[in-house]
Amino acid sequence: MATQSTTKAIGRVDYEGGDHHEAAAASSSSSASCSLSAINEDILRTHILTRLDGVALLSAACASTELSSLASQDNLWQNVCRSTWPSTDVPRLQEVISAFPDGHRSFFSASFPLLADMEPYSEPASAASEIFAEELISAVDIYHRGELIFSRAVETETGTGWFRCSPFRVDLLDPKDTCPTRIPRPETEAGCRELGEELTLSWVLVDPAGRRAVNLSSHRPVSVQKHWLSGDVHARFAVVLAGEKGAASESVQCGIVVTCGGGVEEGAMHVREVSLQMENLDGMYMSGKESLGVLGRAFGGARKGMKRERGREEGGRRYEEFLAMKRRRRERKLRAEGAMDTLCMASAVFVFASLAFLFLWGR
Repeated sequence: MATQSTTKAIGRVDYEGGDHHEAAAASSSSSASCSLSAINEDILRTHILTRLDGVALLSAACASTELSSLASQDNLWQNVCRSTWPSTDVPRLQEVISAFPDGHRSFFSASFPLLADMEPYSEPASAASEIFAEELISAVDIYHRGELIFSRAVETETGTGWFRCSPFRVDLLDPKDTCPTRIPRPETEAGCRELGEELTLSWVLVDPAGRRAVNLSSHRPVSVQKHWLSGDVHARFAVVLAGEKGAASESVQCGIVVTCGGGVEEGAMHVREVSLQMENLDGMYMSGKESLGVLGRAFGGARKGMKRERGREEGGRRYEEFLAMKRRRRERKLRAEGAMDTLCMASAVFVFASLAFLFLWGR
């Protein structure tokens, strides 16, 4: 009310007589033409730009040369990255991010947007894996209703023979390790759908040697299901990546599963598993070597932009398309196997009939 009263009082003073009206008009015109140069740089730097999130800071940098210079300072982007991804606030990751071309700003520009659709490539996936690093870093943050419930960064060695030959899998929790939350256990299917609206996840994969990063999450779950026996809740986040054209890896699901269960405290659940795996159209989990080839392409892939409002819808659509492609491929495989079985049976009957005919003819 005090603000409204002050505004009205100014209005009354401004419009008392013609002279005052003309003075007010001149003053308004002068204020409109005032540029950002009239604002002290320290005020812009410490009291205005520090209040912006990453997307707004990028927009501000495009407004003027002066703002571009101020908004490019790495300390601003370091704070933005820490607030967006608390898991990056560890010495090892800070050292890696600082080596990016434009430091934390480059990291944000690569990690914040979701991946766009990509076309399958014709050369073998192994050609892409040759340019990959000997190490990957995963920075993962999970939020429930905007509250951080899980944050962790892990390093994965990718240069060993065991990793390249084994199924690709990154686990953030040990089997006996859990993370308590205040998430109530959903009892119905509607409760699972509601939980899907409340969860968000970011999985930023970092290539330290290549100074590259990519976000492998769909931001919101593409499915949330409750296990009928254990009662555990499985939230799946997924992006579909492009693989080798014509192969089972033509489309690859990069699936992130968050399993919540246990917990006896007022019905609240614990995060029991956070894992990442790569699945091809045959439903087989890909090896480390195969996965590195697909991920190598994803690092250089196009991004959807800075808006995430449609992230879940697009992620869900791509996930459903992937499942449909899996079904069609399985049906084609079954038809081919059925035709082969029929041919084998016909051949066996023909051979048996021929032998029987020759036996009878010989007698």
